[in-house]
Amino acid sequence: MKAFEKLLLENKAWAREKIKDDPNYFKHLAQIQTPDFLWIGCSDSRVPANEITGTDPGEIFVQRNIANMVVHTDLNLLSVLEYAVVHLKVKHIIVCGHYGCGGVKAAISHTNLGIINKWVRNIKDVYRIHEEELSAIENEEEQVNRLVELNVEEQVYNLAKTSIVQKAWKDRQAPHLHGWVYGLNNGILKPIIDLAPGSKLDHIYEYHDL
Repeated sequence: MKAFEKLLLENKAWAREKIKDDPNYFKHLAQIQTPDFLWIGCSDSRVPANEITGTDPGEIFVQRNIANMVVHTDLNLLSVLEYAVVHLKVKHIIVCGHYGCGGVKAAISHTNLGIINKWVRNIKDVYRIHEEELSAIENEEEQVNRLVELNVEEQVYNLAKTSIVQKAWKDRQAPHLHGWVYGLNNGILKPIIDLAPGSKLDHIYEYHDL
């Protein structure tokens, strides 16, 4: 059996099990999507949002990319963000990184990774901002994991800098922004940063005509 054929068989078994437990499961799922959460996570296959939070499909709106970045020129991310905030009216946005992140490791290295360099350059900028702290960490694994935390923090601030979030803060005092890091070795989510609606930003990033 080919690898992809196994996925199709597992899908059928999963669907049968869901219908066995609840005959109306898929009818209900197809009719509504009213998530309270937008999850911006890493593309790493070991960090599935629904599974590690114990939530069902439909409860979390998900966007994933390498190293859970919020880049102001990423139209994919911004489109997801606007849809989640303006139309779904999510109450919370979670940026979730994970320890041992390959994208963060790549950013610390000086290896030419082709087009990947363009993406992880954004993480190099985070390193530059916090270079004094990070360069003092001699253990490479600890340095990577601290940069994972700092990167999550910076991406949460990047969310707050968007006019999409600032307008929602003004209009409906939501969403609440959260930065978490997932531990691959223990399965636990660690809160890193929390920004309530209306949190103060550096004045240069504030919009006053929303």
